[in-house]
Amino acid sequence: MEHLIDIALGTISLRPYVFAFFGAYLLVCVPHIGWRRTFIFTLLGGTISFGSKWLSVHTGFPYGWCSYLLTTSQEELWIAGVPFFDALSPVFLAYSSYATALFILSPLKASRWNLATLETRRLRRSLSVLLLAACLQTMLAVALDPVTLQGEHWFLGQIYAFREVGIHFGVPLSNYGGWLLTSLCLVGTFQVIDARRLSETTLGLAPIPCHCLLGPFLYLSVLFFSISTALAIGEHLLALCTALMYLLPLVIVLLSLFKRVNSFTKDQLGDHLRDYPWSSVGNSIKQRNQRR
Repeated sequence: MEHLIDIALGTISLRPYVFAFFGAYLLVCVPHIGWRRTFIFTLLGGTISFGSKWLSVHTGFPYGWCSYLLTTSQEELWIAGVPFFDALSPVFLAYSSYATALFILSPLKASRWNLATLETRRLRRSLSVLLLAACLQTMLAVALDPVTLQGEHWFLGQIYAFREVGIHFGVPLSNYGGWLLTSLCLVGTFQVIDARRLSETTLGLAPIPCHCLLGPFLYLSVLFFSISTALAIGEHLLALCTALMYLLPLVIVLLSLFKRVNSFTKDQLGDHLRDYPWSSVGNSIKQRNQRR
């Protein structure tokens, strides 16, 4: 029993950043799609992620030949040769990428104390959201994996290695192809789960002001963690390359943001309210009507 407790504590203490991001994911995702969908996606997404990691270790697909070092196998939870939390990371990365894609592609309604996406069921399940979210998650992998590969220089420690040294700071390009494929599977799974009518009370957005900013904030927090860690361990070129990779997309999103705020049509507002009448936008309209 004492060993099991040590393993449980070690699973958290060895990767506190993963535990923090995963907790933030739960706090953001549950109000968005409900606790049932969040639980199902976490379970299925974790299974997909674990399967991809296990396959890559044993077959070289989809990330390329890689292996996990056994240095922490007695200190944290491992399942079939894969660290438990390493299989959970893609779950919150997928959701934050999905929420960011939804924020980029949705009409925006701003009021005094609120900013909301006028998302619809059709948009949430669309191919455009799937493709953009998968690309966004792959970009995070491009930012994160070279840093985690240098784990020997910070508290993470050296936990995995590729069979061949890749051209991108030691990471092979096959790794990012695998991330794109896995991201498509994860986001696609999320969209299928979101389409299920589990309960009308948890289908849509919770009435939390500016909730649409929380997913993108989680995404940017992971990015900031990667860049700041690279700087802390002396990988200044890696930090610079990552920042430059995001510079143009960030400028484009910010410029489009000012153009999209309150430029929606009545039909777009009506479609949103029809699909999610309990959203923060719907609640504000109901409160305004009641005051009248």
